[in-house]
Amino acid sequence: MGMANYLELDWLVTPMNPRLFLRELLAVAATLTSGAALLVCSGCNSHPQPQSAVVAASETPAAAPAAAPMPTPTPSTSSTDPKSFITTGPLVAEQQADIAAARNGRVVNIAAQFGDHVKAGQLLALLDDRALRSELEARKAHIGSAQAQVRTWEAEESGARADLRRADSMRADKIISEEDWEHVKYKLDEAIAQVARYRSEEAAAEADLATADLQLNQSRIVAPFTGVVGRSSARPEQEVKQGDVLFWITAEAPLHVLFTVPESVMAAFQVGKLLDLTTADYPALHQAGRILRVSPVVDPASGSVQVIGGVSGPSPLLKPGMQMQVRLAP
Repeated sequence: MGMANYLELDWLVTPMNPRLFLRELLAVAATLTSGAALLVCSGCNSHPQPQSAVVAASETPAAAPAAAPMPTPTPSTSSTDPKSFITTGPLVAEQQADIAAARNGRVVNIAAQFGDHVKAGQLLALLDDRALRSELEARKAHIGSAQAQVRTWEAEESGARADLRRADSMRADKIISEEDWEHVKYKLDEAIAQVARYRSEEAAAEADLATADLQLNQSRIVAPFTGVVGRSSARPEQEVKQGDVLFWITAEAPLHVLFTVPESVMAAFQVGKLLDLTTADYPALHQAGRILRVSPVVDPASGSVQVIGGVSGPSPLLKPGMQMQVRLAP
């Protein structure tokens, strides 16, 4: 439809004020002119224009929708029932220790293997101690010699003191000369010095003896407490260095169970509460326990607290390291 026909139709259908009609006429003319100019420019360029450029020339882009707000996380509420809550944890012994060599040496005897029950002070292994025993005997002999010298010079000192007392009297009576008196005095001073010397040697020899005795005792690797040998790495003729771990010993009692409970049920796990302990190894076994300690803080990473339970009268079937299922006793 031509512009004249469009204007005529609009005039017939909607009679308008001439001034309003003129404003509409100008708006329609501007629209048609811009459309024609766009077609001409499109025909002049053989390359297609990007779609974004056409949109920018023909219309105003709509405003981008506002980003939806992130949902606020709501804290989850745990519906865990403390009476039916079950967790797991290992059995640990109150006493566990790595037994290491206290000095360098060569293993000449192994008296215990893993799995053996041992008592406190029982020999586990022995390092070669022949040189230390010889040194120990030499230190003892040195001590004996020093003690004999001390006794000899103490007797000399006693006689020299008696001689000096007589010399003092004779000096006062002008019986002996000053030179003779000084000779007697010198003998006493010498005896006193020799007594001090050999007493010092005796003390040094006793210190050396104590060191040799300690090293000799370190040749004996013994159990520090009654328990069972859990691991052993000692081998005959093995050269070991100070600090090398040769045995691991664990006591069999008392036993503790370590476990954690979530924050949602921690109020029910209080010190003194009774526990029911079971294990998949022995399904029919129900072991009694009692809560001994509860951590005063909650681990923020896991939202749980650590609990230590004591095993009451542990069954012989239970061994340190076993995993136990833990629940509050009914």
